[in-house]
Amino acid sequence: MTSFSTDRSYAQGLDAADQLAHFRDRFVQPGWDDVIYLNGNSLGPLPVRTQARIAEIVDQEWGVGLVRSWDKWVHLPRQAGDMLGEQLLGAASGQVIVCDSVTVNLYKLAFAALDYRSGRDVIVTDDDNFPTDRYVLEGVSAQRGCELRMIHSDIDDGVSERALAEALDDRVALVELSHVAYRSGALADMAKLTGLIHRAGALALWDLCHSVGAVPIELDGAGADLAVGCTYKYVNAGPGAPALLYVRDELQHQLRQPIWGWFGQRDQFEMGPRYDPAPGISAFLTGTPDVMGAVAVEEGARLLAEAGLPQLRAKSIALTEYLIALADSSLVPLGFAVASPRDPARRGGHVSLRHDDARQLSHALLRAGIVADYRTPDRIRLAPVPLFNSFTQVWDGMDRLRELAASKSYTDIPPEQPLVS
Repeated sequence: MTSFSTDRSYAQGLDAADQLAHFRDRFVQPGWDDVIYLNGNSLGPLPVRTQARIAEIVDQEWGVGLVRSWDKWVHLPRQAGDMLGEQLLGAASGQVIVCDSVTVNLYKLAFAALDYRSGRDVIVTDDDNFPTDRYVLEGVSAQRGCELRMIHSDIDDGVSERALAEALDDRVALVELSHVAYRSGALADMAKLTGLIHRAGALALWDLCHSVGAVPIELDGAGADLAVGCTYKYVNAGPGAPALLYVRDELQHQLRQPIWGWFGQRDQFEMGPRYDPAPGISAFLTGTPDVMGAVAVEEGARLLAEAGLPQLRAKSIALTEYLIALADSSLVPLGFAVASPRDPARRGGHVSLRHDDARQLSHALLRAGIVADYRTPDRIRLAPVPLFNSFTQVWDGMDRLRELAASKSYTDIPPEQPLVS
């Protein structure tokens, strides 16, 4: 930060100048007096409009319209997908659809990519990728008799260009990487790494779970082939909300996904005897869509688009820069270290702090009214959300963490106590 003060009044001054501050009123307020929510990278807060829209679906579209409401519901996966694509993903219409979960969508795309690159028998990912990514790719590799080639990635800095280049050869069919590393928040250079992958003749599949709604994404501009991502984090679509799936336009008629369900069928209500995939991105649908989830995705994306992604990103950088500055001044002397990239151009929307007693401190934070989360082996993740959190909340949260660490008032918490967050 160009100027910085550790006084709380400095944070209050930043809030007074914040042009996005009024958006906090667009979210349902939990009614907490002294609890600070810094966990938007795990579950985003509930927008007021989403609450009202879901009530409308329950009371009117389902309650009154009953089955007749499918006339509009059937279009929701494409509708919500186009909104995400155009507003948050840098993807032209007809390339994004909202359906299933990240896990299922990863499976569909990885399987289809192997068929498309027949004759190649290697999938590449990294050893610090999110567990579901590694597990799905391990399962697909076992089913298809392929090699799963693991790049070693730095737990703080993510996948390096050199490590990826060394893993590529003419046997590689698919490379799957996370755009933002879930542990550290390290932001990958999508365009540069995709270029490397393409020069090796492979397809690039990106996991956008920790980047969609948090950082600018240009799927079309970067030349990405495929992508998946969840919507319950920064898109604020709610727990278990359906995931997004992206397939570059020119690949859509060449890839055939392996889960053949009736919503992916051409002329689905003809109830034909054989599977005939629908044209375009609709072929990647499977079963009946999650209506309320798709509407929540739409409303979340609409709210972010209203604020403007450049403005969101600017405030996110300011919040995380401030958090890091406070950590350097008050937490580093107490045994903490910043485990996220310090260059904001290489960092997503959350900051990871390293400490030997991180698990116990995470429990102590919850007990003290600070909602953050823990990740192995020794990380506390803090994610101030631009439309929901203030600079003063960041100051208060960091101050409570400092007090807990300085007083060692967390030592009564067993180190092995499980933490779900």
